[in-house]
Amino acid sequence: MEFLNRKFIRPRDLNYRDTLFGGRLLRWIDEECTVFVVSKFKLRDIATKIIGEIDFVKPAYKTDVIEFGFEVTKIGKTSLVLKSCVRNFFTKDNIIVVDKIVMVCVDANNNSVPHGISED
Repeated sequence: MEFLNRKFIRPRDLNYRDTLFGGRLLRWIDEECTVFVVSKFKLRDIATKIIGEIDFVKPAYKTDVIEFGFEVTKIGKTSLVLKSCVRNFFTKDNIIVVDKIVMVCVDANNNSVPHGISED
């Protein structure tokens, strides 16, 4: 799994329990997954189709630094399936694991189209 980007947890990112708000973390995962796919495969028109089972393993707290990891688990004709793990940068403890994120290449009308990537 490639861990490429990091974020510093700030007070505005916290929920009422003073831990990282899950919705904010899911937004970041979606954004970082898109950046990962665009950067790695040079695809500009990609959209998130499915975010599968989400396992919130441990909380993150103010001043923690988290890092985002992604790996491609399957390449389809129009889609890429990825796995994601967000962990604490210092302790390497998992914060969240997402087993399945499906990204689809789309045209101007949001119809899925072949991306031209081979599994080589």
